[in-house]
Amino acid sequence: MLNRYSEEIEAKGFAIVPGVLDSNSVALIMEQLREIPRSDSTRQRGQSYFGIRNLLSIVPALRDLPRSSSIRSLVDPIVGRQAQVVCGKFFDKTPEANWKVPWHQDLTIAVRQKKDVVGFTCWTLKAGITHVQPPANVLEEVLALRLHLDATNEESGALKVIPGSHKRGRLSADDIQKIRRETEPVVCSVERGDVLAMRPLLLHSSSVSSNASHRRVIHLEFCSVDLPGGLEWSLS
Repeated sequence: MLNRYSEEIEAKGFAIVPGVLDSNSVALIMEQLREIPRSDSTRQRGQSYFGIRNLLSIVPALRDLPRSSSIRSLVDPIVGRQAQVVCGKFFDKTPEANWKVPWHQDLTIAVRQKKDVVGFTCWTLKAGITHVQPPANVLEEVLALRLHLDATNEESGALKVIPGSHKRGRLSADDIQKIRRETEPVVCSVERGDVLAMRPLLLHSSSVSSNASHRRVIHLEFCSVDLPGGLEWSLS
């Protein structure tokens, strides 16, 4: 079965893997998320967090999640047993925090500190973490897993993707608009506990949620390659 998902990710840039997290695992994760302390690294409205960039540092109880057998069973066949988690984020769309994401590729990675290395550009600081845009060949080695803690469909802001677009490298704004006009997007509807595996260069977007439910997602990224020029992944 995992071979099929590997082939889907290679061909389409994404795959939906059902039932990776059972109900007890989801309940435990949500309990751990409720213990998040307020800080400059979290984004909150009312009593709900809707964005956390450095999730695995802010919530130490979740650090074992990327090493769990259910997650590694997806990671190892696709990016290798030596792959490490290089990014952990949390998102939640609620009536108080609801947003639209335009069509884009994920072009940045998180590193420990800035170093001048050819091909690494557009340095930024987000929530105290150094980010940079690496060459496309680095992004091609990254696998993102979106762990869904809620059932999500188009009405609740599910991700929409353009299958196969990850094979076109880094795209300009004009390229994105052209591909969008020529290709029908796929809505990635998922159930609670499902995982959406995807490549960062896959074109994706999401609409605002039109219902009152949560859309809680833990976003983990894995890679097995070392960065050049003394650069280090933020979580290495």
